[in-house]
Amino acid sequence: MSRIQDALNKTASRRKSPVESAAEINRTAAQKNKATPELQLPEKQFSKLLDVPPIKVDHLLLATARDEKTEVVEEYNKLRSTVIALTKGEKFSNTLMVTSTVSEEGKSMTALNLAISLAKEHDHTVLLVDTDLRRPSVHKFLGIKPEVGLVHCLRDNLPIEKALIKTGIGKLVVLPAGEAVNDPVDILSSNRMKEIIRELRERYADRYVIFDTPPALPFADAGVLAANMDATLFVVREGKARREDMVKTLDDFKEHNLLGVVYNDAHAFMKKQDYYYY
Repeated sequence: MSRIQDALNKTASRRKSPVESAAEINRTAAQKNKATPELQLPEKQFSKLLDVPPIKVDHLLLATARDEKTEVVEEYNKLRSTVIALTKGEKFSNTLMVTSTVSEEGKSMTALNLAISLAKEHDHTVLLVDTDLRRPSVHKFLGIKPEVGLVHCLRDNLPIEKALIKTGIGKLVVLPAGEAVNDPVDILSSNRMKEIIRELRERYADRYVIFDTPPALPFADAGVLAANMDATLFVVREGKARREDMVKTLDDFKEHNLLGVVYNDAHAFMKKQDYYYY
């Protein structure tokens, strides 16, 4: 009997209990997590950012943030449908930058309304990144006061998840600029910025990442960023940029998968009942 018992004891000692096996799996997973790059954002953590009450948006230009069916909202929904059709094919082009020729053409407003329209659609999670580090405005449109943002991720190696802001507006999460920078070309062209763009593109391949950039004509920022994007959307405001400047700038962006042009603030009279409206 003693020999049989010894044999049973040896066999049992070689086996691992379910608890021991689970512990081993957890240790292996922990070791893998240690090797995970700092930029990677856990899926559960990002999902938690979506499960919040919506912030109150009072800015009149953010029509898509309100639950109203207006002509303006319908135009942005049409833009959303066009962008989806142009970016979803054999390969999903999920990093999209929005720029313009000069300032005050409505690029930030367009980026925000497009992002909100996409985020309110059931299938789309959207991250909006304010890369206009010269004159950041995304936080102003949304009425928020972020303490940190993209600048701190680039300059101080702050983990991205520490700078993300939950809006509760559909599936929209915002990465604000954090603060203004006088000459941001160096940090926008840095390896750190390329790593962030690559990580945001690849980590969540089914999510749109929209970048609001500075205007293209006076600064090199937009051109630097475009080289690392999947696609570019150009905003032209009627009567703002000179035609020759617009044509030259558009020509420069043709090699960066230029999706098309959003013609903003167009004055077209349409007759409806007994009155005209814009």
